[in-house]
Amino acid sequence: MSVHDELTSVQRCLDDLARSVGRLEQQIGSRGLEMRRVRADADHLRESVALLREAASTPASPKRPDLVTIPDTPYDDSLWIDTDDEGLGARDRRAP
Repeated sequence: MSVHDELTSVQRCLDDLARSVGRLEQQIGSRGLEMRRVRADADHLRESVALLREAASTPASPKRPDLVTIPDTPYDDSLWIDTDDEGLGARDRRAP
C-alpha cells in the first residue's frame, strides 16, 4: 500500500471513531471529564493525521548544509594578541 492509501485508511478509521464517540456522547453525556478527554483525544488524532497528510503530500528533499570554505592562508596574528593560550597560562610566563 502506498502512503496515500494508508492515510486514507487511517482517515476512514478516524471517521468511524468520531461517529462512535458521538453516539457514546449521546448515551453518556458530554459533561464528564472522561468523555471530554475522549473527545479531545479523538480531535487531536484528526489534527495529527491532517498534519501528517500535509507533510506526506510535499516531496521531502534532503537539505544539505551550506558548505563553508576555510582558507588555507594563516590567520592574522593580531587576532590573538589579547588572549592567553588556553590551558598553558599567560604568554611569556612559565606554567607551574
